Amino acid sequence: MKVNVSRRVLIGALGAAAVGETVRTSAAAGRVESGEAGVSDLQAALVRGSLTSVQLVRRYLDRLDRIDRNGPHLRSVLEINTEASKIAAALDAERRAKGPRGPLHGIPVLVKDNIATGDRMSTSAGSLALAHVKAPRDSSVAARLREAGAVILGKTNLSEWANIRSSHSTSGWSGRGGLTLNPYALDRNPSGSSSGSAVAVAAGLVPVAVGTETDGSIVSPASICGLVGIKPTVGLVSRHGIVPISRTQDTAGPMACTVADCAALLGVLAAADPLDPATQANPGDAPDYLKSLDPKALAGARLGLVRGSYTGLDPVDALIDRAVEKLKELGATIVDPVELPDTKKYGDAELDVLLYELKAGLNDYLPQFAPGAAVRTLADLIAFNEREHARELQLFSQDLFVKAQAKGGLDEPAYKDALALCRRLAREEGIDRTLSEHKLDALIAPTGGPAWLTDLVNGDSSVASFSTPAAVAGYPHITVPAGFVAGLPIGLSFVGAAFTEARLIGYAYAFEQATHHRRAPAFAKSASFKL
Repeated sequence: MKVNVSRRVLIGALGAAAVGETVRTSAAAGRVESGEAGVSDLQAALVRGSLTSVQLVRRYLDRLDRIDRNGPHLRSVLEINTEASKIAAALDAERRAKGPRGPLHGIPVLVKDNIATGDRMSTSAGSLALAHVKAPRDSSVAARLREAGAVILGKTNLSEWANIRSSHSTSGWSGRGGLTLNPYALDRNPSGSSSGSAVAVAAGLVPVAVGTETDGSIVSPASICGLVGIKPTVGLVSRHGIVPISRTQDTAGPMACTVADCAALLGVLAAADPLDPATQANPGDAPDYLKSLDPKALAGARLGLVRGSYTGLDPVDALIDRAVEKLKELGATIVDPVELPDTKKYGDAELDVLLYELKAGLNDYLPQFAPGAAVRTLADLIAFNEREHARELQLFSQDLFVKAQAKGGLDEPAYKDALALCRRLAREEGIDRTLSEHKLDALIAPTGGPAWLTDLVNGDSSVASFSTPAAVAGYPHITVPAGFVAGLPIGLSFVGAAFTEARLIGYAYAFEQATHHRRAPAFAKSASFKL
């Protein structure tokens, strides 16, 4: 694997950074216990020898047992990698002999359970149909993590099948894992579909995690759980070996407590891959995203405020207005307002595209990555769920599966027309035109509203989302904590043109460093209304 930093340079840089940081690094173990240690903290402690990767694994597993399996019982992690300690020991030995491979060497990472790992863990997408099915090989994302020296600690719970099974689902629930709880208010929803990845990081069960998004599944749970989340440009990160929904919108991406940690993880994940043709659109080697961490990055930036994506909730919108004022203080020019075409113009077309691509994608994925499963097609999955109605369909149906099964192939004119409409309205007549007409570097808006009360009868009831334009266009979207309403996190979004992740990371970092809105959850039973 090509790395941006040599072992020698990395050792020197980390060693130099650690000089004079004795108190900071000696406290790293304590921050692991509290769940507040970041990747740079941990890497500095590993370089100094005050912690080992084996110790990190053990401490995170202990915290996971106390908080996820017991205590508040968050249910964010489906399965633990029983080989994690062995892998960590080998990485510790390699560090002593050769130095670290890069920023994630020896760092525990969780991955969403729709990302195939060729090990003892199952890759199930949360479904009982794949509960004991082992993938024959790693996904490209898992392979990249291992090559970077990360320790895959386990698999996270998710909205089953990445929330594409039912139009009235409850996010965060899967037949295999049950319901994941929001750590900021246990009676509220963590959002989906990367609910387990978001909750695990927010609760300090791991420093970073990988989620996936088709439309909102990284940025929404990240925002609602007080995290930074990056939905990359489609094609920046390989999708090979990830349970698919959409070949035109799916992507994996990082979730973390800080922009810096997301940047470190994205630098590992981003790479061209001959196994995913979409990555051939990548303009070249991924930059070192850590170099984008400039607290002055907003000086001179032109940002367009999409007021049409405000939530309509006064406390949330007032909070975003304050964030906009802070961006101005940091040197950004705010063009207010700018508007994107109404997403309702392509909402139905987007769903059509997803249903066509879901059927084709699952029928291709299951024989390759679930060869031992009893289900090999979408039709098999529908039949399985009907047989297991009490365990799989008691809370909500599989109407979207049924609609997808009724679709034809990807050569149908209806599919091609819907895809062309989505790309034209979201790209050329949407984000691209808006950026060009106003000479903008990026768009900003609230990521969405606060977490809603979980309702197993009526399903989800989120009030707003800014995820769709970037999702349909396949463009990058970053959310960063912007504050709290009634004790519930709210995120600020930065959206840009294709492959502008480095620029967006700089903007998000500058805002983050000037505000430091993120704070750890207290596992409250319900939201606090002390505004």
